[in-house]
Amino acid sequence: MKLSVLAVGHRMPAWVTAGFEEYARRMPREMPLQLKELKPAQRSAAGDTVRWQQTEAERINAAAPAGMLRVALDEHGRSFPTRVLAEHLERWRGGGRDVAFIIGGADGLAPELKTGAGLLWSLSPLTLPHGLVRVVLAEQLYRAASLLAGHPYHRE
Repeated sequence: MKLSVLAVGHRMPAWVTAGFEEYARRMPREMPLQLKELKPAQRSAAGDTVRWQQTEAERINAAAPAGMLRVALDEHGRSFPTRVLAEHLERWRGGGRDVAFIIGGADGLAPELKTGAGLLWSLSPLTLPHGLVRVVLAEQLYRAASLLAGHPYHRE
């Protein structure tokens, strides 16, 4: 099972790149984690949020291989503990599905990406900086994979 993070945004601070890469490197071989950075829509003073979200949705759709289960990250999604994330990973792995975790741009995700996702997931009810979301997501995926492997990284 391959795990992909499709993230709108580029030119992240070095600490974001280092944090994501550290956890991606730790992932088990049978569950590799990769990042695809997508260029944000060009913003203007006129402010057409719907058009920007649509442009970014088109880029996300083009970057997500067909057949991947899509997990959209959104503050209004379901939240759950790491053990439940591990159960999701185990079920997805058992079903032979690759998974794309989608992080939207500055204005969030287009509504059709949220409704079309297999899971709408909230890491937190807080609004988090997108770079931090990448690092937290990678760490949680590593933690869940460690839990499945019986590794002592996760302590309850």
